[in-house]
Amino acid sequence: MRHPSKAKATVMLATLLWVAGCATSINNVLADPSRYRDREVKISGTVNDSFSLASRGVYRVQNEDRQSLWVVSDRGVPRNGARVTVKGTIREGFNIGPLAERLPRGTGFGLVLVEREHKAN
Repeated sequence: MRHPSKAKATVMLATLLWVAGCATSINNVLADPSRYRDREVKISGTVNDSFSLASRGVYRVQNEDRQSLWVVSDRGVPRNGARVTVKGTIREGFNIGPLAERLPRGTGFGLVLVEREHKAN
């Protein structure tokens, strides 16, 4: 017979591992940015804008609700239309330097995801 505290610990560990592997909703990040600021998250969606200059780039990931979040990358950017999962840190007031000139007029960068890695799905 299992010891009850061991069983509880196993269930808690499994739950934590499951939650750690889940993507964060873009809607949740946009609804409460201060909750996610300076924290690592994982988002998924479709790339619908993608710009690069030298080794830096930015791209916008949009979910099925048409909510989107800009991603800043030092590793290159995925092509428009690609389905991606991105891990990184949420930042506010991020300066993207010379890339700002290449983006559509009116694009704000109050909130971005600074990419640690991305993977095409």
